[in-house]
Amino acid sequence: MTTPSHAQQLLTLLARTSFRLGQFKLSSGGTSDYYVDCRTTTLNAEGGRLTGHAILELLEEHGIDAEAVGGLTLGADPIVSNVATASAWRALSHPGAPLLQGFLVRKAEKAHGTGRRIEGFCRAGARVVIVDDVCTTGASTINALEAAREAGMTVAAVVCIVEREEANGRPAVEAAAAGAPFLSLFTASQVRAEHIRQQS
Repeated sequence: MTTPSHAQQLLTLLARTSFRLGQFKLSSGGTSDYYVDCRTTTLNAEGGRLTGHAILELLEEHGIDAEAVGGLTLGADPIVSNVATASAWRALSHPGAPLLQGFLVRKAEKAHGTGRRIEGFCRAGARVVIVDDVCTTGASTINALEAAREAGMTVAAVVCIVEREEANGRPAVEAAAAGAPFLSLFTASQVRAEHIRQQS
């Protein structure tokens, strides 16, 4: 019997713990008949492990070469940590595998101390991957992407766990990414279908 991939296992967990049907107001201001709260999965011990490895495998599959992974706080925080940690684990069993450092983008610059907007890895010229949990309008993803570029980093790719397939979400991110690929582990339709399958 074939062991399910990290992504397949993650989809099963997401559909069980992060997906809800009902009437919900979204942070974008719209309403929806479903809600996906990825943090209940990415902050789960097993969910975090699966997230890290699934994203690394997605980057590998698409030939994305990068030095770091980062995103806008708060949704991206556990994703960044899990991907960076997974890269360290992979390097133990695959000598020469790249180590991905992590960085977090504040929603606004600190009003004290160094006044930085980016915490963690930050080096001009570095190739980085921007991550997010759910992409609806793409606003938080674009915010992080622009901050990374303002810091002199090159965006190699953009990755979200769940793409909600909204009309302006993907086009907005792709326009901001300016040629860097926008990848998603899952669409909302896939998570919904798996959720319904589990309920039947």
